[in-house]
Amino acid sequence: MSTLSRSRATLSPATSERSTLPMGATADAGSQEFTPLEPTREQLLAHFFERFKFYTSLCLGTSAILAVFAFLFLIPFVVEPAIQTILAEFAPEAGICSVSDHVYAETLTNCTWASCREGCTTMPTRCHKIRVNLARKPFVGNETLPIEWDEIDLKFLINPEGCGYPPKVNCSVFAIEYAGRKAPKIFPCFYSMTRPELVVARYSWESTIRGLILALVLPTTVFVFSLSVLAYWHCHCCDRACNRRVHAESFTSKEDSKLLCELDDDPTDDVF
Repeated sequence: MSTLSRSRATLSPATSERSTLPMGATADAGSQEFTPLEPTREQLLAHFFERFKFYTSLCLGTSAILAVFAFLFLIPFVVEPAIQTILAEFAPEAGICSVSDHVYAETLTNCTWASCREGCTTMPTRCHKIRVNLARKPFVGNETLPIEWDEIDLKFLINPEGCGYPPKVNCSVFAIEYAGRKAPKIFPCFYSMTRPELVVARYSWESTIRGLILALVLPTTVFVFSLSVLAYWHCHCCDRACNRRVHAESFTSKEDSKLLCELDDDPTDDVF
């Protein structure tokens, strides 16, 4: 211990303070004879790494914050609708539907519900209300109009949420496609087995699961990765624990590992 402490006082001066003068010669710092040594390759690499670490940490911190906000944004728009769609348990095969009533309404009072909404956060002032009759048997494509229906006058929605955003959802096109003059008399529709009143025009199990997985995995992965790298770089406790574990693996006995931990805990023994 005492030898290490004494060696601290005999360390050579910093590289930037050395000069190229012969031994025993002196010169002022501003004189022409005083020429500082150029930084070494190791010093340049260390400086570059510090700058890289700073800007990377800034990007990772920003990514972690954006991942949190993205996850909070996706909960009402993707996660919750996907979960509700899964719980609805739509039939794997489309049934047979036929429009029984179509009403175009205006004002909020008359648009308490709508078959289609362009935007999921506000109530529409203009809406299409479409009701359908439902036959719970697979739609093949060449059926005739059924004589008997399993359900009549059900609310018909464009998708399980009943809303969406252009260009994927266009309510005018939807109304013309299913309730226009050239609309087919019968068409495929998807009905829920747990909510008998829910009938939709568009449904895909694969798209629902894919959207749910992406909404949960991507923000979580970005947040955990960013936080892990920042903790490894800037959390001294984590860095010290990792380094201690790496150094301890080189010692075969418990006594050597215990001695290493005692030396790490002693601040007076930090020479370098």
